[in-house]
Amino acid sequence: MTEAIVIVDQDGVIEIHIDRPDKKNALTGAMYRAMTAALTEAAERPDVAAVLIAGRGDAFCAGNDLGDFMAGPEGGAAAFAFIQAIAAFYKPLVAAVQGLAVGVGTTMLLHCDLVYAAPDARFVMPFVNLGLVPEAASSLLAPALLGHAKAAAMLLLGEPLDAEAADRAGLVTAIVPKSDLLDHARVKAAALVVKPPRALADTRRLMRGDRSALAARMEEEAVLFRAALGSAEAQEAFAAFLEKRPPQFRRG
Repeated sequence: MTEAIVIVDQDGVIEIHIDRPDKKNALTGAMYRAMTAALTEAAERPDVAAVLIAGRGDAFCAGNDLGDFMAGPEGGAAAFAFIQAIAAFYKPLVAAVQGLAVGVGTTMLLHCDLVYAAPDARFVMPFVNLGLVPEAASSLLAPALLGHAKAAAMLLLGEPLDAEAADRAGLVTAIVPKSDLLDHARVKAAALVVKPPRALADTRRLMRGDRSALAARMEEEAVLFRAALGSAEAQEAFAAFLEKRPPQFRRG
């Protein structure tokens, strides 16, 4: 556990709360490691039926902490380990999303089963804008879920998807008033606890289908992502973001 990740263990559900509201819940390497450890524990414990992921404050998750990413390879390694853990997790995943869900804040939701969003939820995957490529198999899952045209707008242009559009596209299960969001997600997670565990697990596995293509795409993305992190494009994009100025990319 880190001070920015709070774990609540109650009645068959492990809740992972991202608790860095002053930074819009941007994730550091330590936070990724804490979430990965929580998923590992939840997978190993027979008394845990589901995991609920939520963000505290006005945002769900603003993605990676760019300063942490630029400081060295540890943050990137921790992020990839979390992505692999959530993709391989075999128990139901529930998410409660309010405000910004940027980068991994959106791509992790593609691996969740029940996603409840507040009306102000805003989903953004700005990887190209940062000189990077998609991760968490989002280059495969987003077109499959949203259709190529909508996925292209998000992944190539970095355009956001609001809660209503995300609901229509099937990215979220339902839109819930912000004041009721966490309680609603908790009720749904608790409903999973009382289901027959084997039937629940088998049904989820069948719905998820063949995971080999997913694993292969994640590996392909990871190779390109690591290469992009050290590129001049990414360094300029990161610097421009931190300095609050337009980036200047060289062409040709």
